[in-house]
Amino acid sequence: MSDPHNVTVTAIIIKNGKYLITKRPSTKRLFPDKWTVPGGNLESNDYINLPKDTAYHWYNILEKVVRREVKEETGLDIKNIEYLTSMTLLTPSNPMLIISLFAEHDNGEVILNEESVAHEWVSLEEAKNYDLIEGIYEELEMLDNLLKGNKPKEWRKV
Repeated sequence: MSDPHNVTVTAIIIKNGKYLITKRPSTKRLFPDKWTVPGGNLESNDYINLPKDTAYHWYNILEKVVRREVKEETGLDIKNIEYLTSMTLLTPSNPMLIISLFAEHDNGEVILNEESVAHEWVSLEEAKNYDLIEGIYEELEMLDNLLKGNKPKEWRKV
């Protein structure tokens, strides 16, 4: 196995106390027909043509990536982006590091691109009725607890 990882950033979007989930098409190689949250891969174009924030570094790249991916996949603008958890996934090409963030809906109505075939705004309880990619429910639960003022814990299987 090689060392390079693909980096993916996802966002649980909050609007009026509900969370946005999207359904993947049946044509997807990974997790077809499963419900998930919007997100996508870090690309060098997310920063390479921008001025560096220091002599050598670009800052806030995950936030830029997740804003771009959410806009492309759902048409929504988001704000107040924060970290929730992270995970890795072994894929046939390279391992994938997935960084799960959460954000508030800022503007726009959901307009899906080809990455999704349906969407729903759901409460934590309603999310139980959807065939979510493994781990997504636990992420929603972590966030729900955090929003209720409970100190977040590391992800754990329920």
